Amino acid sequence: MTEVVDGARPTQRSQAKADRRAALLEAAATLFADRGFNGVSIEDLGTAVGVSGPAVYRHFAGKQAVLAALLVGVSRDLLDGGRSVVAQSADDTQALRSLIAFHADFALGNPDVIRVQDRDLDSLADEDRREVRSLQRRYIEQWTDVLSRLHPAFDATVLRVRVQATFGLINSTPHSARTHGRTVDSATARPVLEAMAWAGLNAPVR
Repeated sequence: MTEVVDGARPTQRSQAKADRRAALLEAAATLFADRGFNGVSIEDLGTAVGVSGPAVYRHFAGKQAVLAALLVGVSRDLLDGGRSVVAQSADDTQALRSLIAFHADFALGNPDVIRVQDRDLDSLADEDRREVRSLQRRYIEQWTDVLSRLHPAFDATVLRVRVQATFGLINSTPHSARTHGRTVDSATARPVLEAMAWAGLNAPVR
C-alpha cells in the first residue's frame, strides 16, 4: 500500500475510498433525478456502484446525508468556481462573460443535479437546506457585484432578478431535455444560451 509522504498524496486505500464516495454521489444524482429522492433506497445506491446496501454506510450516515453531500457540494463548487472566474478576469466585461460560460458548463454537464435540486431540496435536513440557500445567495452576489459595476444605474433588485432569470434560462435547457428523454447537444445549446444570457443581463431598463 502506498502511504502519504509528507502529506503529498493519499494512500491507495484512502484514494479508493474517495473514488467510491464520488461514484456513489454520481449514482445518487442519476437515481434521484430518475425516481425522486423518496423512490431510491440505500440498497439501490449500493447496487448502482456494485456494493451492498450496508456498505454505503461506510461513506454516508444515511440517504439524507447522500443528498446533502450532493447538493451542498455542488453549491460550494459553484461558489468557489465563480470566485476563481472573477479573480482571473481582466475586467468586469470578461468576468461576466466567463461567469456565463462557467454556469453553462455546469448546467450542460450536470442535468441530473439540476433536477434533484429543483425537486428534492425540501428533503434535506433544515441545517443542510439553510447551507445550500446561503451558498446560493453568495453565488448570486458574485454575479450581481460584477453586473452592478457594469451597470451602476441599475437598481440592486433589478440586478438580482436578472441574475436569477439567467440561472433559470441556462438551467432549464438540460433539465427539460433530460425530462423528455433527449440528449442535449451542448455544441448547439451553448452559444444560444450564452448569447441569450448576455442579452438578458445587459438589456436596457425601460
